Amino acid sequence: MASKPLIGIRVLEVSSGPMAAIGRQLAELGASVVQLVPENETPGLVQAVERIGKTVRPVSNSAELKAQDIHAALPTTDILILDMAEAAGLDPHALHDSYPELIILAVSPFGLDGRCKDWQLTEPVIHALSGELSRSGIPDREPCIPPDSVAYGCSTSQAVFVTLMSYWNRLRNGKGNLIDFSVFEGASLTLDPGFGIAGSASAGVPIHKMPWGRPEGRQRYPIIPCKDGFVRICVLAKRQWQSMFKWMGSPEAFADPQFDLLHVRFRDPDLIPTIAAFFADKTGDELEAEGEANGIPVARVYSFEDAIHSAQIEDRNMFVRREIMPGITALTPNGALEIDLTRMAAETPSEHSEAHPPECNLAPSTHPFEGLKVLDLGVIVVGAEAGRLFADHGAEVVKVENSAFADGMRQNKGSDPISQTFAAGNRNKKGLGLNLRSETGLATFKALVEQADFVLSNFKSGTLESLGIDYDTLKAINPQIILVDSSAFGPSGPWSRRMGYGPLVRASIGMCDLWRYEGEEEGFGDALTVHPDHLASRIGAIGALSLLIRRLRTGEGGRVSVSQAETALNTFSARVAEIDLAQRDIRVATGAERDIPWGVFPCGGDDDWCVVTARNDIEFEKLCTVMGQSQLASDPRFSSAEARLENQGEFEGELKSWLSGRSAQEAADLLQANGIPAGAMLRVTQIPDFPGFKDRNTFTEVTHPHISETFVMERAPTRMSDIPDPELKPAPLIGEHSLELVKDWIGLSDEKAAAMVRAGDLELANR
Repeated sequence: MASKPLIGIRVLEVSSGPMAAIGRQLAELGASVVQLVPENETPGLVQAVERIGKTVRPVSNSAELKAQDIHAALPTTDILILDMAEAAGLDPHALHDSYPELIILAVSPFGLDGRCKDWQLTEPVIHALSGELSRSGIPDREPCIPPDSVAYGCSTSQAVFVTLMSYWNRLRNGKGNLIDFSVFEGASLTLDPGFGIAGSASAGVPIHKMPWGRPEGRQRYPIIPCKDGFVRICVLAKRQWQSMFKWMGSPEAFADPQFDLLHVRFRDPDLIPTIAAFFADKTGDELEAEGEANGIPVARVYSFEDAIHSAQIEDRNMFVRREIMPGITALTPNGALEIDLTRMAAETPSEHSEAHPPECNLAPSTHPFEGLKVLDLGVIVVGAEAGRLFADHGAEVVKVENSAFADGMRQNKGSDPISQTFAAGNRNKKGLGLNLRSETGLATFKALVEQADFVLSNFKSGTLESLGIDYDTLKAINPQIILVDSSAFGPSGPWSRRMGYGPLVRASIGMCDLWRYEGEEEGFGDALTVHPDHLASRIGAIGALSLLIRRLRTGEGGRVSVSQAETALNTFSARVAEIDLAQRDIRVATGAERDIPWGVFPCGGDDDWCVVTARNDIEFEKLCTVMGQSQLASDPRFSSAEARLENQGEFEGELKSWLSGRSAQEAADLLQANGIPAGAMLRVTQIPDFPGFKDRNTFTEVTHPHISETFVMERAPTRMSDIPDPELKPAPLIGEHSLELVKDWIGLSDEKAAAMVRAGDLELANR
């Protein structure tokens, strides 16, 4: 069985909301997590699931006594997770001064300072203010709010990554770190960042250049009716279209070679109806099988209930039934990733008594990952982001590709040789043009592996084996190598060899089923979303960092296996448990604060929408007061949560009337000023000026030597006291640094390098 990589790390967690998933993920990887909870508390389902693998310690509800308990534990703590809503008056800055070697993750809705520091946050508010809501749903309809827990789950992964990076930095530099972590910012940069790398269907066009209105995107990854439900297809590459054309019997209407072009297919009004007619008499299972036989990615659109019991998920033991409350068992996640092909599940609280902090013999550094060498085989979104996370903080990340098999994100509708979206996902890397399919090219790659710390990949399972660089081969070359292997469904199971795209993953795991207008069979709303790509990249980086820490103790590397499907399902932990309990007629309070209203409502402007949410009696009463109808709070129709739910439509009618006389921004500002979670639906172009980003300098304007205009990208993952912001070096051309790299890494002579270039084994940039 694989050794848990974080054994010996001691975590104190003061948190009980959805962000308590941070501690759960650390516990899954072997950290000893002690969670302080209010004495005499009865946890709901959300709280119970997020306590798996932790030692739960009740503490006094008195702020003074609670603070004393926290201070008493800190001398033997490595990482303090401090939810500022439960901070008992503790000042994280003062704690950082008193405990300079402590890693403090201070979690708050919008950060510790700035104009939004006192604003209230719910998941719908995140979606509205991040620009995600403006890309969700069907044009000319109300926006479609994504499923609960998606945003918090994404923010959790960002928090875990920066926490482990800080711990690694402490091992190397002897410094603690105060992480001012905004849940809103973390979710915004990890769910589907408006100024990050986009999906391949975007053809290199950044999201902020989309039309101001909510554009039609269903032609990108269309969901099409079939005999027994729906399937989603992915026909992007020329070869995929040509296979689709032949599969349909080569219809004359689409024989023009112009249909090889993506934008021509997207604009043709008859293509999708023709495919729908072809699919009409076939079942989802038949279409999946025939699509695979024809080289076309096709996925059934599963209901969420069916998806968590699909052949793939059950074969990989993604969920297990365990006791979450006295006498109550439920299906819960069995770990977000695998280490050395062993699932990292937190069955019982991890022990740390026999472990000691590993010693790091690397020289102190300005950036945490300086001196680490990474061979990045990753492509599109997942591959780009995993490498960027290390490149941003000092690692030498080498993007390995060649013109014959270039990263699909290099495509660009404009005249620039590099797209803005590629530049955002591949900044700070170096470019190596290498032909892995030639004997000399492969031998060169293996020589590079001898010098590397990581190899990152996100190919379909089996691809590394076919190239001759599977983990066992890499390990034989370099026992300290760490491989991150990310794929759509993981390295085992009946779906492991399927081609994976985020939209098809969402269909297969029931996420499309959740992401649609309530009660509408065909009302799917996720057409323009890129997910779980950015999330999966964080999970892969978390695994790699964990093995880097373990390597200090064992001297050996290891393999991280990431299933993109499982990373997404892991964010629905409480929902899975709730469904499992309901199927056995067991009712447990969820513990999630949610009242009415809870949705997105039209305002006075054109296509102007405001999210308004209330979590409890207090916020409902405040809302009534702001609306000038305080009497509604005592009206029998609305005087209890049960009554409000029964009469929801009546109250929302009053709310819509109030909102109709003001803009979404005006309404949201007024509501937040009175302690009510609300947010105007922002377009991506608006978000850099939103105070929740602007005051934290989340984004920055940059230039690139091969891009004709300035553009905006993420500045840093969060605010940190002792880790500097990334240096923003431009993304490389293919082979831009080839000669430099083969000389520096493996001492290749000029003559041999020139011979490789002549033979086509080594490629130089075509500037």
